[in-house]
Amino acid sequence: MNEINKSAAFWRSFPIFEGFSKETIGEIAAIATWRRWPAGTVIFQRGDEGTYLIVLVTGRIKLSLITPQGKELSLRQLEAGSILGEMAILDGQPRSADATSVTATEGYVIAKRDFLDVLTRNPTAAHAIIHYLCTKLRETTEQLETIALYDLDSRVARFFLATLRNIHGEELPDSANLQLSLSQSEIASIVGASRPKINRSILALEEAGAIRRNDGIIHCHIGRLQNIAEPDDD
Repeated sequence: MNEINKSAAFWRSFPIFEGFSKETIGEIAAIATWRRWPAGTVIFQRGDEGTYLIVLVTGRIKLSLITPQGKELSLRQLEAGSILGEMAILDGQPRSADATSVTATEGYVIAKRDFLDVLTRNPTAAHAIIHYLCTKLRETTEQLETIALYDLDSRVARFFLATLRNIHGEELPDSANLQLSLSQSEIASIVGASRPKINRSILALEEAGAIRRNDGIIHCHIGRLQNIAEPDDD
């Protein structure tokens, strides 16, 4: 069994705990339980009761919905450093999506009752959660805006830039390398397109000099990606 990581820096690397005090971090570490999920495991399904959240340490988890026609709609691919399942334990509503491990995955599970007890005893932590939820709402709004208002090349460029910001922060260098664990089909589900269209869009970004692919590494020219992501309306 993995020893619980009590490092404040480790727990604060997850956005939901970023504003927690060292003492509150200690309480979170004390209630966390280590879990493993083999690839292909259905962790929870839409409509399930939300009894825990997951702190994702290694691997990848897909959040998705099944349409009435039986088609899967991929909402997001979560990797190390992500949190999932927090909404259902905070608002008391059922799970809003299916969660499936794409690869062998490991992380911590924190039970709803224990987590809410910590927040009740620590008002500062509760305020930090409000800030976290507001940030999540802004990210969702931006994702919807991207799908609704931008053409596909812009959406793919914005996807690359958002992924780079998750690695480097908001201040990006002039150029950066990116190694994606997602397939073109998975990227297509995220940005709202088909795989063939994603392939054509990536080729278009290459022709524009915004990216260059070499042995699984995507070399990104940040300025050109930004120009494609935010095209001039003129």
